[in-house]
Amino acid sequence: MTGSDFSDLSLNSLFRVQGKIVLVTGGGSGIGKMMATGYAQNGAKVYIAARKEKQLQEAVNDINKVATGPKAQYIVANLNSKKGCDDLVAEFKKREEKLHVLVNNSGITWGGNYNDFPEEKGWDNVFAVNVKSIFYMTAGLTEYLAKDANNADPGRVINISSTASVEPAAEGPLSADGNGTWSYQPSKAAVNHLTSTLAVKLVSRNITVNAILPGLYPSKMTAFGIKAAGEGLLMGQPTGRHGQPSDIAGLALFLSSPASAHITGTHTITDGGSRFATQAIAPSVKL
Repeated sequence: MTGSDFSDLSLNSLFRVQGKIVLVTGGGSGIGKMMATGYAQNGAKVYIAARKEKQLQEAVNDINKVATGPKAQYIVANLNSKKGCDDLVAEFKKREEKLHVLVNNSGITWGGNYNDFPEEKGWDNVFAVNVKSIFYMTAGLTEYLAKDANNADPGRVINISSTASVEPAAEGPLSADGNGTWSYQPSKAAVNHLTSTLAVKLVSRNITVNAILPGLYPSKMTAFGIKAAGEGLLMGQPTGRHGQPSDIAGLALFLSSPASAHITGTHTITDGGSRFATQAIAPSVKL
């Protein structure tokens, strides 16, 4: 399509992911599973990867109930080290010769006391999974993403960050009393900057790199806070609800489709406007 060619702007053309091969890390639960389901339901061939095989088996079974293309598959992987990332890359390359979309979704958090926050589990492991794995997975699969890619149909990397990357409070309803997620916020801020860095590096290879910054979505990671705070969490949600599968899957599908072929290096927040609620000068009053 040239700059003046408006011949095919149909929804099926603009947002098509059918036939694409997609790898979603951390795809066994939470928003990873939501995105994987969205891809599979729209005809993509989906691979999900995570540490727990039973959880992966259950997720694949659920995904395949709605898949309209090839059946989803799983790969057991632990991405807390370069070796773990290399092993996942090697296993994927045994099964496929091309990758269209890499979703770097694996992530963990750790809550602890400010005066006694553990180094290995609190800092090293969080940064290894949340940041380093994105670099090693993307570098390891760059040639697969670049293969047969062009500026109208580029390879795609989608990094899952968090609104925690732009909201600095480490203590809140999602952590236990007296504890804070001191390493999680800076790790996700690093994801944003790494996204920009990789976008600059890979644009000449016809690979786009974008980040999604989810707010509150029901998941294993947020289960504690949602249970502890209950409906009180919704008071900070201007939309009156948490994120839903359609919200995160729709954004992932867009960033993987022809409609976003000219978009790279972006950080898109999906939080229902909750970040604005925390910046209010005065509380809203019903008249």
